[in-house]
Amino acid sequence: MRPTPIRIASTVAATTLAAGCVGLLATAPAGAAGPDDPGPLRIHDIQGAGWLSPQNGKTVGNVPGVVTAVRATGSSKGFWIQDPSPDDDPATSEGVLVYTGSTPTVHAGDSVLVSGKVSDYYTLGSGESLSSTASLSVTEITGPTVRTLATGTALPAPVVLGPDTVPDTYAPDLGGGNIEKTTLTPTRSALDYYESIEGMRVQVDDARVVGPSNQYGEQYVTTKPAKATSYRGGTLLRGDNKTPSGRLEVATLDGSKLGLDVGDELRGATTGVIDWSTFGGYVLEADSLGTTVHRDLPPVTATAGGKRQLSIATYNVENLAPGDSDAKYAALAKGVVANLAKPDIVALEEIQDDSGATDDGTVTAGTTLDKLTTAIRAAGGPAYRYREIDPTDDADGGQPGGNIRVAFLFDPTRVTFVDRGSSRTDRTTTGTSVTKRAGQASLTLSPGRIDPQNPVWQDSRKPLAGEFRFRGQPVIVVANHWNSKGGDQNADGRFQFPKQTSRLQRSGQAQVVHDFVQRVLAQQKRARVVVVGDLNDYQFSPALASLRTGTADGSGTSILTDLITTLPAREQYTYVYNGISQVLDHILVSPALRRYDYQVVHVNAEYSSQVSDHDPQVVDLTP
Repeated sequence: MRPTPIRIASTVAATTLAAGCVGLLATAPAGAAGPDDPGPLRIHDIQGAGWLSPQNGKTVGNVPGVVTAVRATGSSKGFWIQDPSPDDDPATSEGVLVYTGSTPTVHAGDSVLVSGKVSDYYTLGSGESLSSTASLSVTEITGPTVRTLATGTALPAPVVLGPDTVPDTYAPDLGGGNIEKTTLTPTRSALDYYESIEGMRVQVDDARVVGPSNQYGEQYVTTKPAKATSYRGGTLLRGDNKTPSGRLEVATLDGSKLGLDVGDELRGATTGVIDWSTFGGYVLEADSLGTTVHRDLPPVTATAGGKRQLSIATYNVENLAPGDSDAKYAALAKGVVANLAKPDIVALEEIQDDSGATDDGTVTAGTTLDKLTTAIRAAGGPAYRYREIDPTDDADGGQPGGNIRVAFLFDPTRVTFVDRGSSRTDRTTTGTSVTKRAGQASLTLSPGRIDPQNPVWQDSRKPLAGEFRFRGQPVIVVANHWNSKGGDQNADGRFQFPKQTSRLQRSGQAQVVHDFVQRVLAQQKRARVVVVGDLNDYQFSPALASLRTGTADGSGTSILTDLITTLPAREQYTYVYNGISQVLDHILVSPALRRYDYQVVHVNAEYSSQVSDHDPQVVDLTP
């Protein structure tokens, strides 16, 4: 569930937001010559040439404008007005939000005079304060009274957003500083540019969808269709702090759900006003949409490996619990059988316990895994068996009460799982070690967790190591689900570049797994090791460099190959977040596994209808 943001004004004087009435003014406001005469301030005077209003906290009277759009749904009801007679300063917006708190009675095309209190408001997430929030402010007029002078007035022409109008840089590097304390420069970055037109009418032509519709009626399009394009029509993240400046959230003012997938198009003009959203940055609040053209993006189907190849997949199944619908289990099963081509081994992430999110002390997950393996058999797949280790209750993060963990499915007709270690050993808290048997690296506990009491795993999933045999050859597989990016500053917000505090823990986790693989290779130089899972970090991140080389800058000797980096750049993504196609899931192999066929199987992340927010991937190895 998305948290409900809290509205807060930036000054004590403006923290009390009157519900306000939208009607006729009984008397002329201060500064106006008469009830039908404009006051001394225009919208561009209220917005000012900076990030914050020079009128913040002050009462303004009879501000003239034309109603351009009305928001009658949601928790931030109101309407936008725009001055049809702009000034010549590109830094001053000519539009502003009038916050009513209740359903407005005005309509688009009404020519109005608005009086009220100016506020730069911020939406706060759970635990945030005005000083800590990364949200950008939105200038608005609160507690309004409105005089309607005319109806049916022509709306101001929209600003056309396109490759040549939106800057190529998304945000300036301020060393983590507050962008609202810098000079607003519309040509400097996309954030500057959108602030300079906040509240104004805009238009995007022939907008290609780069982020699918979600349950909140939001989707993402691109204003730069030729920039950073994935091979299936998305927009790629190409480096650290390189947010694509062309991607833009589109939300419908009437709350309608569009059911758009990546690659679909809103052909013709999509128009609306520019607002700012805590959950996606600047957003086009659309009152008119282009014609929907569905491209029917086909799901990817992996090529089945040969009989002499070992196939290993990883799949984050997004909080899979026994109470989930049969349809979800059937769709996951179809993905394993048809799209992943029945892998020999499947590493699963986000398997919940047998009571799901109910926090009742349950930690076992046999019901969840039995239900999934039964669904896979019903879909024509193998009779998979599974291995996992129950976590300590409420100790591994994720959805409260869910006790998510990683698990292995394996096809016993193709591979043998090597069970090793005493059944009396508490594998939840006791880690596996590496030893040598008959000249080959092996595990003391299989399945076994890697260093589970190390502080780097606090409130995070512990890696699961398993020893398998394929055609008589040992293979060690390590399944992972590292800590999420929760707690990082908003990439769309006022602190640039944003602090990514979650990285420190992931880098520590990466080092632990790297050192484990290194110990395996010390026992057997040609050991076959596969590290898989949702690592919650990018292929170019310090954590992945540490996993591969033991050094955050990647200068050390590489002991693992990150297979996502072997694909063409346009194919490097496993996840779509806020309209950005990026890598979070990985399969890495040791030097002995030089022959492989690797595929990312896009079945979820690009679609409005999905059973998980992650795409699985599979590798066919020739040991």
